[in-house]
Amino acid sequence: MTNQDIRAEAETRASDRTDQEIIRKTLEEGVETVWDRFALQQPQCGFGQLGVCCNNCAMGPCRIDPFGEKTSLGVCGADVDTIVARNLLDDLCVGAAAHSDHGREVVEVLLETAEGNAQGYQITDIEKLKHVAAEYGILTDGRETHDIAKDLAIGILEEFGTIKNRIMLSERAPAPTKETWKKAGIMPRSIDREIVEAMHRIHMGVDADYVNLLLHAMRTSLSDGWGGSMAATECSDILFGTPEPITSVTNLATLSHDKVNIVLHGHNPLLSQIIVNTAEEPELKKMAEDKGAKGINLVGMCCTGNELLMRSGIPIAGSFLDQELAIATGAVEAMIVDYQCIFPSVPATASCYHTKVITTSTKAKIIGSIYMEFNPENAIDTAKEIIKLAIENYPNRNMDRVRIPARPMKIMAGFSEETIRKALGGTYKPLIDAIVAGKIMGCVGIVGCNNPRIKQDYGHITLAKELIKRNILVVETGCSAIACGKAGLLVPEAADLAGEGLASVCKLLGIPPVLHMGSCVDCSRILVLAANIAKELGVGIGDLPIGGAAPEWYSQKAISIGTYFVASGVYTVLGIPPKIFGSSNVLNLLADGVKEITNSTFAVEPDPLKTADLLEAEINRKRKALNI
Repeated sequence: MTNQDIRAEAETRASDRTDQEIIRKTLEEGVETVWDRFALQQPQCGFGQLGVCCNNCAMGPCRIDPFGEKTSLGVCGADVDTIVARNLLDDLCVGAAAHSDHGREVVEVLLETAEGNAQGYQITDIEKLKHVAAEYGILTDGRETHDIAKDLAIGILEEFGTIKNRIMLSERAPAPTKETWKKAGIMPRSIDREIVEAMHRIHMGVDADYVNLLLHAMRTSLSDGWGGSMAATECSDILFGTPEPITSVTNLATLSHDKVNIVLHGHNPLLSQIIVNTAEEPELKKMAEDKGAKGINLVGMCCTGNELLMRSGIPIAGSFLDQELAIATGAVEAMIVDYQCIFPSVPATASCYHTKVITTSTKAKIIGSIYMEFNPENAIDTAKEIIKLAIENYPNRNMDRVRIPARPMKIMAGFSEETIRKALGGTYKPLIDAIVAGKIMGCVGIVGCNNPRIKQDYGHITLAKELIKRNILVVETGCSAIACGKAGLLVPEAADLAGEGLASVCKLLGIPPVLHMGSCVDCSRILVLAANIAKELGVGIGDLPIGGAAPEWYSQKAISIGTYFVASGVYTVLGIPPKIFGSSNVLNLLADGVKEITNSTFAVEPDPLKTADLLEAEINRKRKALNI
């Protein structure tokens, strides 16, 4: 490829200039990335994209002719509606399990901290601990903090397999929303139970009614959003602190030319937060200097990066599609990963440079990496060992192959639900008044991943810009928040890009028009935000002038998130088509029929400008129903 061809190819792959620069470097050096592998997979399986391929038993795999000309039933007799619905439920319960298992680990560490068995952890937000404990009926007055924490951790852990048929955190939903769930039979009963029952229903010879399958999909997703994910968020806040507005920087320029670069990648903050704390020790700083470095530079990646950004101000290098690019700068001494959204190819990319890839979870080992098992009992010891390994690797950096882009982008993060409410004076009335007055037309949560099917970050950035221009406040989590951070939308100055009404509110409060609310489990913060506003208005979440969007989603977790948004009453637009288009009945139910249940639906629209039109129309529909 010529230099001109390389530049043009890089511009088709990513929106951010620092990403484009390192993509050019990978093309020049012949280093394979996700975009190259995606191109090699073309054309991808059309049966799989439509959701009409079933591999659930050894009589298959079966595939249904989407045009009905050859095969209309699988070997077992399952029709296209059953196969598509089962496949969707299968994907969704994997996503719910990923988020909820993450939540379980955080709650377990809270318990070990309370019992004095976790090295380096402490109860940081005592006020939140007491607040959540009160929701569980746990007495707090006159009791030791660790005793309260122990009772709360046990109470939450019991809900993963409870027989009481109730998740306490779901009680945060407004009464009309809970009544909707009860009428539809989708009130979540426990976290693990819904996931296990989903897997049972998928088994051949069990559930063959696509409506019944999809209703259980909604119940399973609610057990994630109002259960496992919310538990992860609340207990992370209790352990590490509830986020407050904080400024930092983002993009690949956050890497350092003369410090030991350690990338913290994945989704769980349990080890990475200890690494952040431990890296400040004088012994390790001196060790780095002895190896010729000027210090230790920690940067985040993906949702572990979001967790560290919003609590500690750690710079965030990038999102899902940036993980190989960070290594390709040639400047990363170590990439430490926990789990979720980690390419199995990362060790292969690292082998082209000096980077060490370190896996830390028993459930997420990768061939070619160094495995250093993390346990809360020896968290500080493990963190020191990992940091020392990175420092020892610094002299192996080949400076001739290092290319770090210039100019990181300033970012403001840490807008937890509590922070937003506090900024409004402890009540949502000022926000409600602004919405009633038309200064703010409504609110949209943009969430989800990157996907090589679309130019990296284009969907997130374009949609966010278009919405704020229309006086619609945007809240974001996960890779979406990182994308808009790299584009300069997560700073107060971005209010100049907003409509006059939204801009006036943002300038008054000194906040961006796009608010960073955390990692992907922190979509639960958006649920609590919506629930509390609905309670002040005396309505259900499905009555609010709000919407959701996932312009570049790729993972099963995003399916669960989108479904619990819709099941909670939030109209949600997907930029990437889900694998349901092989069944018109499944498609029609999710795009229209579910409105009869939740007053919300799914929509699919790849064009972010048209997505903005859909969301604005939905917000106006809800405003009209509220007579505002």
